[in-house]
Formats: sequence, C-alpha cells, structure tokens
Amino acid sequence: MPDLMTPWLCRDCLADGISPAHLSQCPDCGSWQLLKHTELRRLAIAHVDCDAFYAAIEKRDHPELLDKPVIVGGGKRGVVATACYVARIHGVRSAMPMFKALQLCPDAVVIPPRMDAYKEAGYAIRELMLTLTPLVEPLSIDEAFMDLSGTDALHHRYPAASMARLATRIKDEIGITVSVGLSGTKSLAKMASDMDKPKGFHIIGMDDAADMLAPLPVNILYGTGKVLSQKLNAAGIHTCGDLARANPQLVAKLAGNNAVNLQQLAAGIDPRPIIPNRPAKSISTETTFETDISDLDTLAAILEECSEKVARRLKAANLSGRTVMLKLKSDKHKLLTRSRTLNDPTRLARRIFETGLLLLKDAVASDRYWRLIGIGVEQLDHADHADPVNLADPDLSRMKALEDTVDHLRDKHGKAAIVSGRQFANKSPKPKDRQGE
Repeated sequence: MPDLMTPWLCRDCLADGISPAHLSQCPDCGSWQLLKHTELRRLAIAHVDCDAFYAAIEKRDHPELLDKPVIVGGGKRGVVATACYVARIHGVRSAMPMFKALQLCPDAVVIPPRMDAYKEAGYAIRELMLTLTPLVEPLSIDEAFMDLSGTDALHHRYPAASMARLATRIKDEIGITVSVGLSGTKSLAKMASDMDKPKGFHIIGMDDAADMLAPLPVNILYGTGKVLSQKLNAAGIHTCGDLARANPQLVAKLAGNNAVNLQQLAAGIDPRPIIPNRPAKSISTETTFETDISDLDTLAAILEECSEKVARRLKAANLSGRTVMLKLKSDKHKLLTRSRTLNDPTRLARRIFETGLLLLKDAVASDRYWRLIGIGVEQLDHADHADPVNLADPDLSRMKALEDTVDHLRDKHGKAAIVSGRQFANKSPKPKDRQGE
C-alpha cells in the first residue's frame, strides 16, 4: 500500500510541505520537530499553556536551579503552587501539602511565590498572543485560548505556523516554554495541549475527533467533575463514546441542564466561541534596525511599511483608531514617544503614515541615530466609525478606494505585488521586525 501524502511543518525553521507520512526529519534544517497532520493547514483554534509556569520563571531568573527539583509554594504547612518537571518525576503535584511534597522529594528547592514576576511574564506573553489575533481568551495568568481564523493573509502563514513561531518567540523573548494544542474547537484544543507536555505541540483534527474521543473516559470532558463522573459510570456510561450514544433523557437526569452540552462535547462538538475578556487598548508594530539609522528618508520608508502593517491589523480586527502614536529609541537606548489625536478614527495606512511622518519630522534631529521605530493607534473604535465622508477632504474617498484595491492585490499576489516608491528606494538596511500590541 503506498504511503499517504501528509502536510508537515517544521517547528524549528517553519519550513513546510506535503510529503509521505513516514517523513520524520525536516529536509531543510534537519530538525526532528515536525508537525504532521492531514488538517494541519485548516485548524485555527489554539490553547496555549505555559509549562510549570511559576517554577519556569524561577529557573529562568536563577540559572543555577536549572537541573534541580524546584517547588514554588508556602512553608512546611503550605501547599505546592507549582512543581517543576524534575520534581514531578518524584510525584510532587500542584495543591499537594508541602510536607508531603518534601517527603517525596527531600532535595527540592522551595521558593516562595513572586507574583509580581509571574504577572509581568504572563502579561508579556499575552501581548505576544495579541500580535497574532485580538481573539485571545485568557483562562489564567499562564494559559489562554486563541482563535486565528482568517489571519492567514495578515501574517502570510496559516495558524499552525503562526503558533509554532509564537512558541519560539515566547522561549526567546520571555525565557520559558509553552505547550500548544491546535484543533477546531476550544475543548479539543485544550485536550490537545494536555497530551504533549512540556514543550509540546499536539493537533486533534475535526475529521477524526469523535473516533479519538470515543474510547476516552468521560472525566476527560470539561464539566464532568468527580461526582458526575461517578454517576455516569454507575449508569453504565464510562467512555465518551458511551455518553455520545446514551439516551438524552437519561443523561438529563444525571447531568441536568448541562446534559446537551456534555453529549455534544463527547461527540467532538463544541460551538463555544473565543471570547476575549479585555478589549485591546492599542494596535502597534515596531522595528529594531540591524544598524542605527539617522537618515530621515530611510526612517520614513520604514515608518510607511509599519503603518501598512498596523492598518492591516486594524482591518482584520474590524477596528479603527483615533490617536496615532510614534515611538523612537535612540542609539543610547533613550525612548521618545509622540502622539496626535485625529478628528475622526481611521484605519487607513495613508492617514496613519502621514500623521506619523509629521511626528517623526518634529522629533528627529539630523545628528541623532536611532535603533528602533514604532507606530500605533490608540482610542480604538469600531470600523464602522472610521474615515467618514469629509467635505473638507475630497481626496479621502479616493484614498479609501485606492487602499482597498491595494489590499486586495496584496492578499491575492503577496505583499511584494505593490511597493511604494519610498519603500522601493530604501530597501536597505533590512530591519528585524517585532510586533506588539
């Protein structure tokens, strides 16, 4: 029987392709970290979970603890908040009494929690998530759901590749690892992230979700606590397959109002959307240069490209912004910010750039060198309020029509299909890009 052709993605170099299913090593970089799944390029719901979060932050800040068992928690009468994976090998678990944890792992290093450090890292990770999509639903400081539907054109990569790059950025910029689950629903994405820890990336496809769930115990489902699981088991319902096929009236007697939802989850059905619990306050992007720049024309070309990225993200999120903000960092690492509030909210790259350019000209001195430039918008509003008809600005309608055409052509043929004369004339230096929100 011939080997089936399967889409694959390298988690290390982001190379991808379609090859026989037996492919186990990246043909581009030689990495063994390959994701292979028939639905690899279609799934867009992710769950991100930081690995042993508190302990990971402690090991990051104290490298001498890297290979030691670390427990974050209270004193001998306290409980374990988090145990690193070295300590977990000895049987230590979260919420375990500290005296019992130390009996299991007497060599463990016990560290009192530093919530300020954990919050700082958690919020930084959240900001990285928001560079991919505004649809981020945090569950706690160290885990969140993400919906990347429709972001392919914005990031020029499908969601699985965006998530692989996000995991790398978190490791490089925050200094800890995460596990990623990818599927088509929230419940399946959460299950997927739990199936491959630490530093994992697991995929559960929608085509085989019901078959995958069928033999698993009912207590794996969200909403089935210990008591309900015992009730279901006593009624002869032991697996998700049993629950999906069970008489709805029987399940209703056992589970009450949650019965329909549980049977849907058991069959791989979960219509719950990703619901962000905080609106984005701003959308921005910034670029750090490989070499410091003083030339205004070069800075303007990079600023224009950054403005286009911000505009595309506004459009993807169906938002607009009223205040344009400019960010500069000098070669001496001195930060400079400027902002200007418009009469009406906008999501046009041209208006963002022209406002930013005025701020840039006002801020930049000819004898200074800069290592970073950023542009963004604040005071976010709905897209319906963006760029209203203005009799004092008859070119606005033409500007909107032109930008819509350019966006369409770039979505169809790629970003390089249309490049402004300013950007074309300033291809060098090539900057390292870093987005933020």
